[in-house]
Amino acid sequence: MDNSPLLEVKDLAISFKSKNSYKPIIKTISFKLSVNSFTAIVGESGSGKSVTALALMGLLPPKLSQINSGSILLSNKEIIGLPIAEMRKIRGKDIAMIFQEPMSSLNPSMRCGSQVAEILKEHFYLNSSEIKAEVLRLFEQVKLPNPERIYKAYPHEISGGQKQRVMIAMAIAYKPKLLIADEPTTALDVTVQKEILDLLKDIQKKTQMSVLFISHDLALVSQIADKVIVMYKGEIVEQGSKSSIFNSPKHRYTKALIGARPSTKNRVKLLPTISDFMSNSFKSELVTTKERQQRHKKLYKQQPLLEVNDVEKAYITKSGWLKSNSFFKAVNGVSFKVYPGETLGLVGESGCGKSTLGNIILQLDKATAGKIRYKGKDITNLSKSEMRRLRKDIQIIFQDPFASLNPRLKVGEAILEPMKVHNIWENNKERKLKVLEILKSVGLSEVDFDKFPHQFSGGQRQRIGIARTIALNPKLIICDESVSALDISVQAQVLNLLNKLKDQYGFTYIFISHDLSVVKYMADQLLVMNEGKIEEIGDADEVFSNPKKPYTKRLINAIPDGID
Repeated sequence: MDNSPLLEVKDLAISFKSKNSYKPIIKTISFKLSVNSFTAIVGESGSGKSVTALALMGLLPPKLSQINSGSILLSNKEIIGLPIAEMRKIRGKDIAMIFQEPMSSLNPSMRCGSQVAEILKEHFYLNSSEIKAEVLRLFEQVKLPNPERIYKAYPHEISGGQKQRVMIAMAIAYKPKLLIADEPTTALDVTVQKEILDLLKDIQKKTQMSVLFISHDLALVSQIADKVIVMYKGEIVEQGSKSSIFNSPKHRYTKALIGARPSTKNRVKLLPTISDFMSNSFKSELVTTKERQQRHKKLYKQQPLLEVNDVEKAYITKSGWLKSNSFFKAVNGVSFKVYPGETLGLVGESGCGKSTLGNIILQLDKATAGKIRYKGKDITNLSKSEMRRLRKDIQIIFQDPFASLNPRLKVGEAILEPMKVHNIWENNKERKLKVLEILKSVGLSEVDFDKFPHQFSGGQRQRIGIARTIALNPKLIICDESVSALDISVQAQVLNLLNKLKDQYGFTYIFISHDLSVVKYMADQLLVMNEGKIEEIGDADEVFSNPKKPYTKRLINAIPDGID
């Protein structure tokens, strides 16, 4: 590997405007990127990763930010303070960026091929047929299936992984020297995530460009990075080779990022958080096989709380004027049981039918065949009054708590509102006392009652969503990707909270996620779905240690779990 620096950041300090003054966000950082290298910057939200990337691209908001000191040298050329026109020439040609959310980065009203072609027209003197040929070549390079179809497709007509590949094609169109990938796999399934990582590594090797990969997940970057930079509260706390960071981490924060992710090998009673590591106050305690067996023996002696029998959900697919309509089965002959106090893990790739199945159990969507029994009673054809009572017993915790909360309603009122609807407690005074108690139980305080959702962090908003769910004292809670958007440490806090509340209130969970390491930590039983059907079902530990189906093996093998 060529060790000459492609990029050198020296003593860079950045502040952002806060009221009448500027608040330091990046506190004097320095690092180098070699030619033909793969470097990762890791850290949680607010650590300064993305701000650093924007500074490298010259995209910091001019009226809200200022560079206090430092230098950014790209191929020995200072890029801080360059005129906008000159910086535009550097972007794309010398340095390019892939953003976290491809759907918001792609124009929904333009075909995918046209969006990449538009970029090529700016910098290359090619005719229309040459541009199309180059776009198709780029689509082949990023391993898009059927490039001709993708060329003509709109963003909503392709999958999340395919959208991200289109974004990568756009970024590498100019053959940049440096590619910045900012959380490019966060919202993707574990198998698609692995495909994107392998693709980036393959492109980097073939083109010999350098990659700066930004992530909050240390286990993920262990699969691809040569060098790792760890950021915490605007500072670089540690940097070095992949092996040195993973085999002998020196800073407590680095140890915390490694330790806070659920392991697929050991089952701990309580996940460690960042604050546990920083205060050096955590002692790991494992759940023994005997303890787990005794718990399951007691659990599965009970009558099932929920029985799903041969459930199907079919959708009509319109085929055209002269063709008969066909049926697509999103859920196809699914059967399983859930017991009181159990956590059933439900996993599978996007489109496998897991969220559709969750909606059918909630009766937000009706099954086209089969039966669902709750406490022995068929709930597929309830009256309005019976459905109202069922809504109290079966609740959901959503992936995005901010979208599920009314931004104009104080959080205390948002939690109290469903209590009113279902006539729980005698009056609003009693309800408010209960809400204050619930806020404490989810790790918030009484003063939070009168705050609005925008005044909280993502992790705190998820706690509010949980508080709203448990306000009705439900028996069964469906957690639909409820921790997938959270930082590793916040995720650990929420998972610990869910387990604590389960013991405290006797909840039963159906835990839906594409993150198998999280599901393995939470689940008693594991149900693997593929193309609407149950691929495999069994004890979570047994399925992980001895998967029977190739599909399950592929999912498990795709999990990033520490250094290779």
